[in-house]
Amino acid sequence: MAAERVVLPGKLPFDFNTLDRISISACGTAYYAGLVARYWFERFARLPVDIDVASEFRYREAPMRPGGLAICVSQSGETADTLASLRYAKQNGQHVLSVVNVPTSTIARESDAVMPTLAGPEIGVASTKAFTCQLAALACLAVAAGRARGVLSDADEKKLVRALIEVPRLMAEALALEPQIEHLARDLAKSQDVLYLGRGTSYPLALEGALKLKEISYIHAEGYAAGELKHGPIALIDESMPVIVIAPYDRVFDKTLSNMQEVAARSGKIVLITDPKGASEANVPLLAKLAVPDMPATVAPLVFAIPVQLIAYHVAAFMGKDVDQPRNLAKSVTVE
Repeated sequence: MAAERVVLPGKLPFDFNTLDRISISACGTAYYAGLVARYWFERFARLPVDIDVASEFRYREAPMRPGGLAICVSQSGETADTLASLRYAKQNGQHVLSVVNVPTSTIARESDAVMPTLAGPEIGVASTKAFTCQLAALACLAVAAGRARGVLSDADEKKLVRALIEVPRLMAEALALEPQIEHLARDLAKSQDVLYLGRGTSYPLALEGALKLKEISYIHAEGYAAGELKHGPIALIDESMPVIVIAPYDRVFDKTLSNMQEVAARSGKIVLITDPKGASEANVPLLAKLAVPDMPATVAPLVFAIPVQLIAYHVAAFMGKDVDQPRNLAKSVTVE
């Protein structure tokens, strides 16, 4: 990003103006990054997005119009199912762009274009910094798409890029919540089940939070779109159920607040991850309130990922689990 502009690495082998949709495939945490990106591409570039777990996409024989764009997201660039999805997309006439952390990987080599995440080596099995770097790369790509398609003005681009430039500072401030999170972890570690809720781009973060808690603490957790609460998960809520709600003060905050009131009415223990305005408006009993700084809604997923992931880390550490090498998991899934 130079002079508050998105500068993509090299010339892209496709024109955003000729695209009528994008297909994204990935696995695990990378899939959740793709889910966030869907909101960005559809809002900033008015491009419809199909997104699949790679292991499903490769077998459902999706029809793809030649000349489309397929985006593959992978930390290692060697994920077997994502690589198979890439090859299926190429066989069906798609341009393939990969968002990867290893530029020499198979996925990178077989792609038409590469967006390197530049996260550096990630030692722990559970993907953390790779996730936020994938989000940053995808956000830049969505802004570039919106600019190329005339959806975003020059001023819009500058505003969005300025917000991205501020992310490291905002993350540093979010890290200041760590003592609160460490204290909260002692309560959460006693739980058998945890529910995560979010709307909009916070929904993929709810999925990410639940996955991280499962991966490294072995506590059962589920992430749900907050609007789905009354379509089943509400039956689980009682005084022993922690409900972690990711809710920046945005255009859907009031809807999420209504969900929190439903949880409180059933004695659920609410942990709210929000910002100062959301913290002041949350008029429900809370087990804990974690407030990150004010920020534009665009970059909220990158910053809110910090407390979401730290919760899993401190719960697992308090329980004495190996947070870097959780049981049964491998860093790169290269077999089906």
